[in-house]
Amino acid sequence: MTRSGFRKIDVTRAVQAVRAGGIAIGRVEIENGKIVVVSASETAPAADTNPLDNWLKSNARS
Repeated sequence: MTRSGFRKIDVTRAVQAVRAGGIAIGRVEIENGKIVVVSASETAPAADTNPLDNWLKSNARS
């Protein structure tokens, strides 16, 4: 097994950032120099949950 360039704090920060985004974490993988956080749910969170985005979408000029 080769040693990764990541430390525990790096993985912890990535996990905290994903949780802060409101996504449930299924698993964390470290492969090819990348930290990959895989979502636990099958569906992606709604992209337009922000009230400003909703307002802009409904009031956009064509």
